[in-house]
Amino acid sequence: MTIRVNGVAVSEQDWPSPQMAAIHELLRQRAMGLGWLDENATRQEIEQAIERVLTEEVPVPGVDEAACRRYYAQHLQRYQSGELVFARHILFQIVSGVPVAAVRAIAEAMLAELRTRPELFAERARSHSNCPSGELGGELGQLQRGTTAPEFEQALFGNTVLGILPQLIKTRFGFHIVAVDQRVPGEQLPFEQVSERVAEDLCRDAEARALSLYVRVLAGHAELQGVQLDVTALPLMQ
Repeated sequence: MTIRVNGVAVSEQDWPSPQMAAIHELLRQRAMGLGWLDENATRQEIEQAIERVLTEEVPVPGVDEAACRRYYAQHLQRYQSGELVFARHILFQIVSGVPVAAVRAIAEAMLAELRTRPELFAERARSHSNCPSGELGGELGQLQRGTTAPEFEQALFGNTVLGILPQLIKTRFGFHIVAVDQRVPGEQLPFEQVSERVAEDLCRDAEARALSLYVRVLAGHAELQGVQLDVTALPLMQ
């Protein structure tokens, strides 16, 4: 079924999901409604106008020390030294000219297979992964915070799951199937030592929540066809 946003047909070919395609169109139309964008704008002009919309219309609350300390206490696991994860992955790379939806469908099918038969992971990595690690059965070795893409790091360190993660991880490189084989806990760092990092994390989370609320409002006043809008996809647009 064709995706339409306020009657405008939207192609999902260049997006990891129909929801992301719809969100982008909502923001493009908002930029036009504000007079910041012409109908015949180039792709670069569209992205610049959307960035202006997000900058000027999505206020992010400031943070103070008290808020940072509360956030630190709620996310102690994030602020440890020496924490390690031993993981494997299978990368389905997104390349120009290949429909993103098709790549995702293949990755989802293999994830479902491996969740049932995890013993096939190394074999599938060698035959399908677009990462050099595929030759090693997808082995990534030991990973620390700050050494991988933010989305990948959040999926690895944001929980305590062992085994194959239940969902694909989407990064700028493509879609990843990930297996976590071992976790080595680290030592807790005091707030004073990580206060700047806590403030950055809190601001980023606040920005994601503000963006989610903003798009909820836009969607509430829009006519959407062929898509159920999932605002959990919003952080990927930052």
